[in-house]
Amino acid sequence: MAKLVECIPNFSLSKEKNEAGYNALIEVAKSVPGCILFDAQTDGNHNRSVFTLLGSPEAVEEVAFRLAKKAMELIDMNHHVGEHSRMGATDVIPFVPTMDVTVEECVEMSKRLGKRMWDELKIPSFLYEDSATVPERRNLATCRKGQFEGMPEKLLQPEWAPDFGGRKIHPTAGITAIGARPPLVAFNVNLATSDVQIAKNIAKVIRESSGGFKACKDMGFMLEDRGIAQVSMNMVNYEVTSLPVVYEMIRAMAERYGTHIVGSELVGLAPAKALLDCAEFYLKLENFDYKNQVMEYHLIDMLGE
Repeated sequence: MAKLVECIPNFSLSKEKNEAGYNALIEVAKSVPGCILFDAQTDGNHNRSVFTLLGSPEAVEEVAFRLAKKAMELIDMNHHVGEHSRMGATDVIPFVPTMDVTVEECVEMSKRLGKRMWDELKIPSFLYEDSATVPERRNLATCRKGQFEGMPEKLLQPEWAPDFGGRKIHPTAGITAIGARPPLVAFNVNLATSDVQIAKNIAKVIRESSGGFKACKDMGFMLEDRGIAQVSMNMVNYEVTSLPVVYEMIRAMAERYGTHIVGSELVGLAPAKALLDCAEFYLKLENFDYKNQVMEYHLIDMLGE
């Protein structure tokens, strides 16, 4: 069986604000045989793009490096403005074991990439999630705290020396978080209000770090082009806390603040099981067995591959 790794690099650039740069990154993402650009999403409000790569470990690792190099050439973080937290031109590079690949192999990929980015590009990096060298660095938000502007001072603190590189950020490309992690669902809920404080209040209630739902990381943002507020989430384990659970809590709290949900969106790809959980919840399916009752899953099982 072929080994497959998923990689979801996030770049501090959007098609809306830099179409030429975005297209250049797309071309690099397609440049190595054995790696497929599975999906690309971009958002002008966040001024951010998220690519989903799938391929052999060797090909994916090479493409991730080439993308980091191109992003360094294209993006000057001193002039970057966007709603999403960020600390580097290539802000984060997660590796996700997908087929016949272990978490440990993905951890080694993250370490090789971090070393190469420092040796060849002089971009420092933190190792996060399953690659973290200390518990405090497992959480991406903790690594990113301070963002690009506050990172020079942060790196001088004894506990925040980069895992690869010196105690200075790259002058234009900043610093990158690299790590191995399980699949997550990037899930946003949009509210019918221009009051961003409502989204921030809701986000504080539902995020795990504030005592909310386990495996939920989130923030409240303003979507300037639409004039509405958004609760932007990373559901890092959708089987611990499902999408319908957080959606219903946001709906109830929005009503408490005199507003309502106008829509939701996925960023990048999501495991089918995460969406099937929504069908089971809202249709009130009894004794639902998705492996045997969803046609595609049943066919895959019958074919044995």
